[in-house]
Amino acid sequence: MKLTERKIETLTVEHGGKDRLVFDDTQRGLAVRVTASGGRTYLCQYSRHGQKLRVPLGSCSALSLADARDAAAAIMGDVAKGRNPAKERKDAAAAERAKRARDRLKLRLLIDDWKRLRLAERRASYAQEAVRALHHAFADHLDDAAEDLDRTAVVRALDALTRRRKRKDGSGKSKGAAITGRTAAYGRAAFSWAVKRGMVHTNPFALLPIDKSIAKRERVLSDSETGETWRAAGEAASPYGTIVCLMILTGQRRGEVAGMRWGEFSADLATWTIPGERTKNGEVHVVPLSAPARDLIRATLPKDADAAKRVMREQRASNDLVLPGAAGTVFSGWSKSKTALDKAIIEAREKAASKAGATAAPLVAWTIHDLRRTLATGLQRLGVRLEVTEAVLNHISGSRGGIAGVYQRHDWATEKRAALDAWAAQLLTLAEARDSSDNVVKLARAN
Repeated sequence: MKLTERKIETLTVEHGGKDRLVFDDTQRGLAVRVTASGGRTYLCQYSRHGQKLRVPLGSCSALSLADARDAAAAIMGDVAKGRNPAKERKDAAAAERAKRARDRLKLRLLIDDWKRLRLAERRASYAQEAVRALHHAFADHLDDAAEDLDRTAVVRALDALTRRRKRKDGSGKSKGAAITGRTAAYGRAAFSWAVKRGMVHTNPFALLPIDKSIAKRERVLSDSETGETWRAAGEAASPYGTIVCLMILTGQRRGEVAGMRWGEFSADLATWTIPGERTKNGEVHVVPLSAPARDLIRATLPKDADAAKRVMREQRASNDLVLPGAAGTVFSGWSKSKTALDKAIIEAREKAASKAGATAAPLVAWTIHDLRRTLATGLQRLGVRLEVTEAVLNHISGSRGGIAGVYQRHDWATEKRAALDAWAAQLLTLAEARDSSDNVVKLARAN
């Protein structure tokens, strides 16, 4: 049919039909599609390698017949040149949709989705630290498309993170290597998850040359340092001092000790059961409590025996925090309290040195996490089996990992209690060994 706008208005579909296609005799390829509901649209149809392809042009009410013929003529001209307009338009539309999706997925949203959908099964403290680290390191990229974060930008941000944490003592060593490595690990995990879900195509954190820069922690407190730390923590402000003492006695992580609740203790305080949601590996961990550890916990209760039993019963029922911070929440003043503890140790050394006519040895820096390594080393010196030490620390690698961990189901409960009791006895001995020669340096006699 030679189409005219009047004829197009009169086109109908046969009774029972769904639609009808009417081609124009004037312009090759141009057609009008009429639907049973009365809709009329222009399209251009052509064949390529035996396949019929169509390009929609628009509604007949919005586009004139003359313009439709011009559009169809242009499309057929492209076909004659070997192009495929239908595929080109489809690809362009897909690219535009992908661009819109990419622009919608900001880096901030990817991190938030990773936390909400993937990290929900991890410890809350891990999720919080992972998000904090990524937000801090990539603050300038949070509102950019996640897909646009490339390897160059990642390396630049991580290098900047390391430089910002250079030591102030001029040693040239970086104390930011560990946090840089952990931040990279968080980013690698987040993007690996996003790639598997089809949210992004590549992982810019993959195969980064940073793992060798991660500093291995090896600091172990000497016997004299352990003893003076125990004494200083015993006199430190609550709850920090008690937390440190319990960390020394049990070897558990600071978050686990600071977050301990009354409902996690047995009625006789013989054991402390840390639920899986509060342990690093997600496994329930039973910690036998030595007599000094039980004494520290009882010290938070009223001195009157009957009152202590009543309060403990009430607190176990309500599952209150054992060592809450100032606001009644989990203690958080770690940095300031550690500084105060170091100062107390230094002052004690100076006092002992002055009494002995000597000079105090300088305090070698240590972290609160070094107490776990110190306990592990102390247990090994006491002859405790490696498997027992790892059970005390709730490690699932090493002797408790792999195929051995699958078949070795012994809980080492008796051995753990014996080990921690022996360590507590050793610790009290160290605490009594005041004025150790390790912490004072004899002054040279004047000629």
